[in-house]
Amino acid sequence: MVWDYAEVNQIAGAAGDFFVSLEGGIRFLEASLLATTGVVGQADAATQTISLKKTISTDPPYYDNINYADLSDFFYVWMRRSLRGVFPELFGTMAVPKAEELVATPHRHGNREKAEAFFLKGMTNAMHRLAEQSHPAFPVTIYYAFKQAESEDDAGTASTGWETFLDAVILAGFGITGTWPMRTERGARSVGIDANVLASSIILVCRPRAADAPTATRREFVAALQRELPEALRHLQAGNIAPVDLAQAAIGPGMAVFTRYARVLDAQGNALSVREALALINETLDTALAEQEGDFDADSRWALAWFEQHGFAEGEYGVAETLSKAKNTSVSGLDDAGILTSSRGKVRLLKPEELPADWDPATDPRLTNWETVHHFIRLLASGGESAAAELVRKLGSKAETSRELAYRLYTICERKKRAAEAMAYNGLVQSWPELVRLAQEGGRPKAPAQATMFDQMEE
Repeated sequence: MVWDYAEVNQIAGAAGDFFVSLEGGIRFLEASLLATTGVVGQADAATQTISLKKTISTDPPYYDNINYADLSDFFYVWMRRSLRGVFPELFGTMAVPKAEELVATPHRHGNREKAEAFFLKGMTNAMHRLAEQSHPAFPVTIYYAFKQAESEDDAGTASTGWETFLDAVILAGFGITGTWPMRTERGARSVGIDANVLASSIILVCRPRAADAPTATRREFVAALQRELPEALRHLQAGNIAPVDLAQAAIGPGMAVFTRYARVLDAQGNALSVREALALINETLDTALAEQEGDFDADSRWALAWFEQHGFAEGEYGVAETLSKAKNTSVSGLDDAGILTSSRGKVRLLKPEELPADWDPATDPRLTNWETVHHFIRLLASGGESAAAELVRKLGSKAETSRELAYRLYTICERKKRAAEAMAYNGLVQSWPELVRLAQEGGRPKAPAQATMFDQMEE
């Protein structure tokens, strides 16, 4: 059985064997042991009591994502045999207690509605305890890595997991003041291999909401989103957040707007729900990404619109020609640009692997952002980061637009459920800092180095 953290193989003689794992643990302890003493306790988060005000950073359960209590029985029964005498209170039961576990599990509660109500009540109580016991000078930081795009309908993208969790946070009296995306997930973990899964945890930064928070209308809330979310989006992209994490990270600045008000009222005077707020945040995010299309050339704007409808599949020539007029280009010009093929009344965008290997942007008479981003993907697949970095060097200041286009293409693929293409665009953005570094340093590989926890510590 191999999960995210590999079980030690005592005879491997390679990465993951007993001695490699032991030495790694020793290096960590030598680098990280502090003078202060830590205290570990087991308590119910909804009722725990510690008298001193404290700084809180927590990673709560993810709605219905993983039932750890069920999984723990596999290990618990064996640990109990050896450790019951050492920790009698921890191992007093025959199996792991499950009724109190704060996850929305229908088989424990009879149906999904009761499971959701259990989760909301328990999470709200737990958040109340955090709000009451947190240090007033510091925010409470909450890790959350539950993927948002659970369902889509006419009301927009939403997620029961995120909705219920945020409901609990708000009912506890917290306001969300920001979002910190933090890379916490290994790309090589078993659930992440060849899968379009989150690369980061999203840390919600929370403080108690002001007692005199005002009330706003839905129109005022939307106007504030349209004013503030595009700037937050630019900051996230400048930090090279992975496209797969972008919608998650945008929840923070969006909910910061929502929770600065005591209530947001619709036209009928009813309070806007968290689900409705999330849908408006996602809609505003999509609009902000679409507005970035103004940075792209006319041929690339045509390709984006065509790709959204057809992907890399064929479409009718007449439809393509009509769209080209709206984008101030032509199908024949797009063919000359080398981004599509046209024959027998059909039009199709060229896939990255179909693009010419001897292409040089310096000699291309009709250079497009679309063509450039797909050459990056071709080079990453065929020649790795060194080959793609050479293209960054050749493009110079023009290269950055490719990253912007990759964000937009990822968003389209995510919405259209095109997982393979989405992974390619996400991979390009994640590789971007290394491509820029290699381009600046002439393609020299980075010397391997063992990271230390603190800068002042040495190997």
